Amino acid sequence: MLYQAYQFQDDLIAPLRDLARRLQMFSATAFWGPVGNMGRHFAAALEMISRFEITHERPDFAITSAMIGNRMAPVTVETVLDMPFGTLLRFAAETDAPRPRVLVVAPLSGHFATLLRGTVQTLLRDHDVYITDWANARDVPLSAGRFGMDDYVDYIIRFLEEIGPGAHILAVCQPCVQALAAVAVMSEEQHPATPRTMTLMAGPIDPRESPTKVNELAVSKSLAWFENSLIAAVPSRYRGAGRRVYPGFLQLVAFMSMNMERHQDAHRKLYDHLAKDESAEAGKIKNFYDEYFAVLDLTEEFYIETIERVFQKAELATGDLTHHGRKVDPGQIRNTALLTVEGRRDDICALGQTSAAHDLCRALRPHLKRHHLQANVGHYGVFNGRRWEGEIYPVVRNMILAME
Repeated sequence: MLYQAYQFQDDLIAPLRDLARRLQMFSATAFWGPVGNMGRHFAAALEMISRFEITHERPDFAITSAMIGNRMAPVTVETVLDMPFGTLLRFAAETDAPRPRVLVVAPLSGHFATLLRGTVQTLLRDHDVYITDWANARDVPLSAGRFGMDDYVDYIIRFLEEIGPGAHILAVCQPCVQALAAVAVMSEEQHPATPRTMTLMAGPIDPRESPTKVNELAVSKSLAWFENSLIAAVPSRYRGAGRRVYPGFLQLVAFMSMNMERHQDAHRKLYDHLAKDESAEAGKIKNFYDEYFAVLDLTEEFYIETIERVFQKAELATGDLTHHGRKVDPGQIRNTALLTVEGRRDDICALGQTSAAHDLCRALRPHLKRHHLQANVGHYGVFNGRRWEGEIYPVVRNMILAME
C-alpha cells in the first residue's frame, strides 16, 4: 500500500496547489494585485505552495544549440533506438566535420537522464553525443517483462551496436559498474563495436573503499528489509500497473535526508528572492529543483540486484560478477583506454571507489590508463558546473582525442 498511500496524499494536496496557482494569476492582475512588501510576501508564499510537488515526467533537455568552434550551431534531439526500458537519444549538431561519437550512460537511480543536461551541453563542443534515456518503470507495462542488471548491460551493448564501431563511452555514477561490465563482455567477444575509450565518473566500482552513508545503508540491512520496506506495486491508473518498483519519491527522500539543512536553506533563499522580486536568483534555484523533484521508478529486480550485487557483495571488485551466468572479467579489456574521475569531496561515491577499476583492468598497458582526482568538488560537481567544464572536461576530451 506504500505507493497508494503516496498517491492518496498527493491527490489530497493537488487542489491546494491548484488554488495557489489560480491565486497567483489573480494577484498579477490590476484588479487585485499585490501591493508593497506584504503583497510580495503573499505572492511568494503562493508560489512556494504551488511548487510543493514531485513530478514523474521527464523534463525537456532544452538543448537547442551548442558552441562548436567559434559559432553557435543548432542542435536537434533524435530518437535513434526506442526500447521498452530505455531510449537511445542523439544530440545532432549542425556541423559538417566528423566528430568523436560518445555514449553517455546516465544513472538509473531515481532521476531522469536530464540530470546530465550540463554534461551533454559541454560534451557537444567537440563530440557527437548520445545518451541513455531510461524509462520510468511505472509507465512500462508488465508485458514488457523484467529489467535487471543483466538487462541493463544488454541495453548498453545494444546501444553501442547501434552507434557503431569506434565510439566512446562515458558513465556517470551508478552505471559505472554496468558500463565496465559491458566493455569487458564486448572485449572478450572481440565485438566490433567495443568502445575505444571508457570514462568512469564517480561510480561504485568497489564500494568497500572509503564507504559513505549510502554504502553503509546498503550493507546494514538485509535484502528482505529492502524488499518489504521499499518495494511497492504501481497503482492501477498507470501503464505499468502491478509492476513492483522502488518508487522514485523514496529515493528522493533518501537523497534529501542526507543534506536536509542545505535543502531547507535553499528554499528559504528561494522564498526571500521571490519576496524581493529577484527573478534571476530565484530562477536558478527553481531550475535546479524542477529537475531534482522530477523522479522515476526503478524495477524491483534492478534495485534489489544493485543493492545485493553492487553494494553488499561488491561482485565486480571481487571477481564474482556474472552476465547471464557467464563470469565478467575486466582483465579481457586490452584496447579500450580507461579514464576514471573522482571528486575530492564526494560524499556519495568516495575516493578509491572508482579508481579501483584500474586494478581490475589488469591487461591494459600503462599508457591506456589515467586517473583524475578533482579538488573542491562533491558528487554533482564531477559532471556538472564550473569545474566540470573548466578542469575535468579537458581531461575527458584529451583522452578521447588521443584514441581517435
